[in-house]
Amino acid sequence: MVVGLVLTALSARAQTGVAEPALAPCDAVVQEFLQRWDIAGASVAISKDGRLVYERGFGYANLARTEPMRPAHLLRVASISKPVTALAIMKLAEDGRLTLNHRVFGPEGYLRGPYYTEVIQDQRIYDITVRQLLEHTGGWNRNAGVDDLSSSDPIDFPLYVAKAMQASNPVADTVLVRFVLSRGLNFTPGSRFAYSNMGYLILGKIIEQVTGQPYAQWVQAHILTPAGVQEAHLGRTLLADKQEREAEYFSKSTRESCFGTGQKVPMPYGAWNLEAMNAHGGWLFSARDLVRLVLAVDGSATRPDLLTAATIDTMTTSDEPNRRYAKGWLVNKDRTTWWHTGSLDGTASCVVRTAAGYTWAILLNGRALPNRFWHDLEELGWDCLRAADGRWPAYDLFAPEQNATRLQAKLLGPTAARLSWHNGNGTARLLVLQEKNPLTALPEDGTNYVADASLGRGATLGTGAVVAAGPDSAVTVRDLEPGRTYYARVVEYRQNVLTGEHPVYALDGNPVLEFRTPAPAPVLARRSKATRTTASTARRKRPAKATARTSRPATLPRPAQPTAPAPAATGASAPAPSYWARLLSASRAWLR
Repeated sequence: MVVGLVLTALSARAQTGVAEPALAPCDAVVQEFLQRWDIAGASVAISKDGRLVYERGFGYANLARTEPMRPAHLLRVASISKPVTALAIMKLAEDGRLTLNHRVFGPEGYLRGPYYTEVIQDQRIYDITVRQLLEHTGGWNRNAGVDDLSSSDPIDFPLYVAKAMQASNPVADTVLVRFVLSRGLNFTPGSRFAYSNMGYLILGKIIEQVTGQPYAQWVQAHILTPAGVQEAHLGRTLLADKQEREAEYFSKSTRESCFGTGQKVPMPYGAWNLEAMNAHGGWLFSARDLVRLVLAVDGSATRPDLLTAATIDTMTTSDEPNRRYAKGWLVNKDRTTWWHTGSLDGTASCVVRTAAGYTWAILLNGRALPNRFWHDLEELGWDCLRAADGRWPAYDLFAPEQNATRLQAKLLGPTAARLSWHNGNGTARLLVLQEKNPLTALPEDGTNYVADASLGRGATLGTGAVVAAGPDSAVTVRDLEPGRTYYARVVEYRQNVLTGEHPVYALDGNPVLEFRTPAPAPVLARRSKATRTTASTARRKRPAKATARTSRPATLPRPAQPTAPAPAATGASAPAPSYWARLLSASRAWLR
């Protein structure tokens, strides 16, 4: 009875995603954690042996607390960006495009240009290697302080960096690198461990130099897309610039804006420049696609790996002077469990890979500062496993990896259009149509939507209507309004025995199309051939005098003239209709 009351009380908070009754105790564990630490929302994903068996949203995604958190929401993952960067470096090393023991700066280094080297005074910097940056042994200690500041990590004081380096606000990532290079090292490279954001920011610059491409572009093309990950993007600083489906971040703290306006701003929205934190703390993920990424490099046989076994072994091997941090991952003693956490004001995150075949990601849109909070967050996934007690479903809730493409529309008149597309790798897809604005309300996993090709008769998503749902690649949509602008969006989804017949939707990268129906033709231009024949016959029969009196085109008849009331009927035959009466009759026929 007590357990039932607890579950009922906790369920009062929003929960989304595919609900599994046997996993209600797992839901309760997450809800209790959020209540204990006063966190507004969370997205949790758990896989077992390569299958996504749990994806749930809890609490609220927006600051107004009106939008439920959903499994497809994107959240800042902060320092979990470091494993992403480490994967990119390891892939380049595996492909022979760089070596881990190669120096970073100087004539033989990857970053040999004067933009960086001209500010170097500490000669030890020229000894830093790629491996040392991966393992946080490059020589920077963010707790040591610099220029009478309490920290030496420039993300903590961007306005000071801009002034010191005579740069504009908000300060760019390259300027942050120049600043730390100009201030020198806190210890000899390789001699000790000290966690360093700047080391990973420099790794991002190495990726750009070696590949000749922007950091995010190369990572998307060579790491995320091959892993089937679509729900991942670099984040933006300001709330107004957030990504579609990105959650909002809760914080009670403020700081002077990094844009140099002098205004106090909420910490998550302008205290630091997120765009300058890309390779060490700038990524957004959904929890489910963060799990998908880890499964693509976990060394197990459940899914193909992006890296060879030898490369994965190197990535997860820790060296002296720190045996717990390998290359982008914290590892246990026998290297069977890897994990990483992330923290920024307004967000906290944790991703874990275990030897028992479990991988999970927990993303929050708030955080607490006590050490106990971080202990509880790292234990939360383990608590879920204990609560589930092995009652994991047999299905796999991963959404399709490939979207539909080439969405196009062929207008069939002012009220109909033929829409077609090339299918992705799901089993079916939704076509949603909305007038005036792009669609913002999106389908939810576990929910089926009834479609109808007559606009407005199918299920609704916000103000949009579902006009197709199924395996087809085309539909003729009817009952459109003439002269209106419509937005179409195709959402790929998977629903079969493997998903437990639950529909799971891919919401990132959907093809979207804008089209406009033609305006209605003038009413008089739509008369039939029969009415045109009638009018022509009437013109041929009219008196010659009447023909001379009018010069108006037949398509623009003269307005009817007022007439006196008709006289009462008599026995005499009625007089023949006048020309004007016949013309009025013909005009009415045209209008009909």
